[in-house]
Amino acid sequence: MPVSGFGVHTSMWAMDWQPASAEIAVAAAKRHGLDFVEIAMMNPASVDAAHTRALLENNGLEAVCSLGLPERAWASVRPEAATAFLEVAIDKAAALGAKALSGVIYGGIGERTGLPPTEAEYDNITRVMAGAARRARSLGLSLGIEPVNRYENHLINTGWQGVAMIERIGAENVFLHLDTYHMNIEEKGAANGILAAREHLRYIHLSESDRGTPGYGTCDWDEIFATLAAIGFSGGLAMESFINMPPEVAYGLAVWRPVAESEEEVMGKGLPFLRNKAEQYRLI
Repeated sequence: MPVSGFGVHTSMWAMDWQPASAEIAVAAAKRHGLDFVEIAMMNPASVDAAHTRALLENNGLEAVCSLGLPERAWASVRPEAATAFLEVAIDKAAALGAKALSGVIYGGIGERTGLPPTEAEYDNITRVMAGAARRARSLGLSLGIEPVNRYENHLINTGWQGVAMIERIGAENVFLHLDTYHMNIEEKGAANGILAAREHLRYIHLSESDRGTPGYGTCDWDEIFATLAAIGFSGGLAMESFINMPPEVAYGLAVWRPVAESEEEVMGKGLPFLRNKAEQYRLI
């Protein structure tokens, strides 16, 4: 994974990545001494890549882009539309200088059939992701697969399922991206999820059990950081807490109430908490 150190998902400041919101987010990330930002690229075609690239370079920050596929481009059932959508996203991520495109890039947030995933769905996703990986590799970009909980997607919920998909795809530039919020629901202990993913794990969202301020929920942070240290993790550590969400995103994530009092609480208490844990376990 080309990024390391600490970053923050830009939903902390805005979900709509336009020049004005980009300037707010990057200035805040710089002020807090972060190494990178994870840009929520909900509408790739609308992103001003040149503006973002200059902004990142001028502030000495790296970037990862992330997204979930819109319903019109769910790879499991609309592979051609997914391929077209990912081509735009990959090209845009590379143009703005990102090191990777990650997230639920294999499906949608809120995609559920009410049935277990089928081989036909997995075949479609494999084909789409293999093509996306080739395009990304030609542009020097890595792709990340993020398992999410069963209430948001029925396709990939655990670390071992993510590993199975990566091995189906068979591309060296595809990595696993875990998220402690989802792991808290789906894994039989955070340590087991990390251990199952160890061969491919390059990126992790540090998100509390309620998506709020890290250190104020039920995630076992000592178990998480100790296991990351035990496997020699050296990838990106990205705090993710949702403060500013448009209705369509809140619907997909099923977040109906504030999960933290303010940006100041999350950045002022949650970020130092996570940094202290990372230092304690010698990850930074």
